[in-house]
Amino acid sequence: MFYYVDVSGANLQTDSFEELAMPLFDQLYNFAQWLTQNREEAEDLVQETYAKALKGFSSFQLGTNFRAWMYRILRNTFLTSRTGLKATMTVPLDSEEDGPELAIEPDTPETLLFERSNREQLQSAIDELPVYSREVLLLCEVEEMSYQEISEALSIPIGTVMSRLSRARRALRTRLRPMMRETGAGAIE
Repeated sequence: MFYYVDVSGANLQTDSFEELAMPLFDQLYNFAQWLTQNREEAEDLVQETYAKALKGFSSFQLGTNFRAWMYRILRNTFLTSRTGLKATMTVPLDSEEDGPELAIEPDTPETLLFERSNREQLQSAIDELPVYSREVLLLCEVEEMSYQEISEALSIPIGTVMSRLSRARRALRTRLRPMMRETGAGAIE
């Protein structure tokens, strides 16, 4: 389904928007999926973000950070959506505990299962973080944004970015440490 978005009166060309916005599509979709934890909602969120950004492109100031501007639109759209407002933490009822790990050859079905289990545990620990912690952590670690970019994208001071990131990392360590001890997978510093 296509929507008509009126950009009359815009000094900037639609071609300029496309050149700036399209390279960010995959990054924005990944961030939306982390936020919503649902593929369909992430697709809707990204579509709505692009529609709002195109409509408001005339207000974008050249020379400022377009990437941060797009992330801010996506985040604000998420926070005003049904999903963002309820932002409840979900904890799986059934846990997948495999027991102790045995010494085995790399790239065997067992090691692949163990790696997958570690990824699932990390995903679960990240999902349990509050949205404000999760978004700062993901923007920094996954999207590799600088503190300044995160500050601009989320409209919060850099000090807040740093403290939220520190708390998010500490919470992840706290959640993952018992899991790593159970599996004997090594220390988390």
